[in-house]
Amino acid sequence: MAVLGEHAVVLGASMGGLLAARVLSERYHRVTIVERDELNDEPVPRRGVPQGRHGHVLLARGAQILEELFPGFGDELVRDGAATLSTEMTRMQVAIAGHVLAHHTDAESPDAARLYFPSRPLLERNVRRRVRAIDTVTVLDGHDVVGLTCCPDAGRVTGATIVSHGGEDPRVTEADLVVDATGRGSRTPTFLREMGYSSPPTDELVVKLAYASQLLQIPAGALPEQMIGYFPAPGRPRAWTIVGHENDTWMMTVGSMCGQDAPANRAEMLTFGAGFAPPHAVAAVRAATPLGEVEHYRVPSNRWRRYDKMKRFPQGLLVFGDAICSFNPVYGQGMTMAAIESTILRECLRRGDRDVSRRFFQASARRLRVAWQTAVGSDLSLPEVAGPRPLSMRLSNAYLDWVMRAAETDVDIAVQLLRVTGMMDSPIQLLRPDFAARVARVNLRRPAPTAALQPVAASAGENA
Repeated sequence: MAVLGEHAVVLGASMGGLLAARVLSERYHRVTIVERDELNDEPVPRRGVPQGRHGHVLLARGAQILEELFPGFGDELVRDGAATLSTEMTRMQVAIAGHVLAHHTDAESPDAARLYFPSRPLLERNVRRRVRAIDTVTVLDGHDVVGLTCCPDAGRVTGATIVSHGGEDPRVTEADLVVDATGRGSRTPTFLREMGYSSPPTDELVVKLAYASQLLQIPAGALPEQMIGYFPAPGRPRAWTIVGHENDTWMMTVGSMCGQDAPANRAEMLTFGAGFAPPHAVAAVRAATPLGEVEHYRVPSNRWRRYDKMKRFPQGLLVFGDAICSFNPVYGQGMTMAAIESTILRECLRRGDRDVSRRFFQASARRLRVAWQTAVGSDLSLPEVAGPRPLSMRLSNAYLDWVMRAAETDVDIAVQLLRVTGMMDSPIQLLRPDFAARVARVNLRRPAPTAALQPVAASAGENA
C-alpha cells in the first residue's frame, strides 16, 4: 500500500479512535493515539467512556466490520465468554414502538449476520489489544489535548499540543494528519474558531434522555433470551432493556425521554417496567445479585455537526465518530457508525490524501443521513418529543409501523427489519415490491389491532 505520510495523530482512544488508528496504520509510517485516561489491559469501565457502565449492543454491521479489520475477532469474544447469535431471532425479544418481535425458529440462513454480546469494557479492551499489537501504533495515555497547531496561513493543521497529567509543560506533537475522535464533547469547533474558521452548522433534536443501569449476576439458564429490549413507544417514552454479557453478567438499563427522570436506585428500577416489561424478565431481575451501584447518565439530544457543509476547513484535520454525530443511544448506532466511518476513511485514503477532509465528510454524511433519519424519525414518532414532522416523515413512520405490526407474527419480515436496524441492509429493502406485498398480506390476514403496550410473558419453551 502507498504510504501517504510520516505521522498521523488520533485524539481519543474511543472505539472510533481505535478504529481510525487501525485504518491509518495502513497509510502512515507511525500512528499515535493520545488518550486522557490511563489505560490498562483489564476489561473495566473507564472515566472517559461514561456510557461504558451502561447497556450496549454491537449491531450486526459493526461486528462484521470488526471481523474484517481484525480477522478472528468474533472468535476472541466468544473465547472470552461473550454469547453470539444470528439475526434469526432465536433468543431475542424486542419491542419497537409497542410492537413485540419474539419469534422461535430453528432455521438459520447461510448469510445470517452474527450478533455478539460482550460488555462494552470487554469489547473495547479487545479492540485496544489488537490495535496496540500493530508495531507502528503507539498509545500515549494520561495526556490531554489543549490545542491544535497550524501553518502561518491556518490552511493546514500541523499537529496537536498535548500535556501530561504529570504536570509537564505542554509540547507539540507534529503530524501530517490529526483525527479528532474525542466524542460528543469534542473541542474541534473551539480550535477552529481559534484558527479563524467558523464553527460547523449543527442539526439537533432535543430528546432529554435520562437512564440508569446496574450490572447483575443472573444464573445461567434463568432467562431464555440473550437480550430483551422494550423501547419507547407513543404514550410511553420509556425503555426497559437487559442484555447478557460474559460470565453470567447482565446489564439492566432503563430510561425515560422527554425530561422524565430515570430511577434513582435499585428499588425504583425494579418497579420501572411495570405494565410493559415481560413479567418473567422482571422476576429474574428481582432475584438477581447486584454487582455494582446504580449508574446514571443523561443525553440531551441527537446532534450532528455538519462539517460536510463548511465552505472552509483546514487540510490535515479530520473529525470522527461521535465528535461528528451523536445519536440517541437507545438505538445503539454509535459504535457501528464509527466502524462504518473507518471503512469510509480507508476508501478515501486509497485515493490519496489530497482534499481528504472534504471527501471524508461528504462520504460520511451520506451514510450518517440514513442513521440520522432512522434515529430522529423514531424519536419523532413519539408525540412527547417536540420537533418538525414533515409529510415525508409522517408517511415513512406510518409505513414502518405497518411493517412492525406484520413483523410481530412473520419471522421473515422481522428478520429483514432487524437486518435494516442492524445496518446490514439499506432501508430501501423495506420498500421492495415483494416485501411490501408480503407486509400487506400479513396485515390483511390479522384482526384489527388490540390495545397497545400490553406486557408479554414469554416462557422458556416459546423463546429457547
